[in-house]
Amino acid sequence: MAPARAQPLVDPSKVAPEFREAAEKRQAEQIRQRECALKADLEKVLPRDRTDYLNHCLDAIAAKQ
Repeated sequence: MAPARAQPLVDPSKVAPEFREAAEKRQAEQIRQRECALKADLEKVLPRDRTDYLNHCLDAIAAKQ
């Protein structure tokens, strides 16, 4: 069974111009989170270890940038 997604991906083009930059940042963050969640699924990370895995993955992505 596929995990349910709590939030749809933000579309910056559907946001008022004054909020577009924030929407673009949020979209980028959502993409990073989904990439890490996919890696966790592929590596079959146990639910009890998932939060630590995701935090480590997000930190590693942030360090690369």
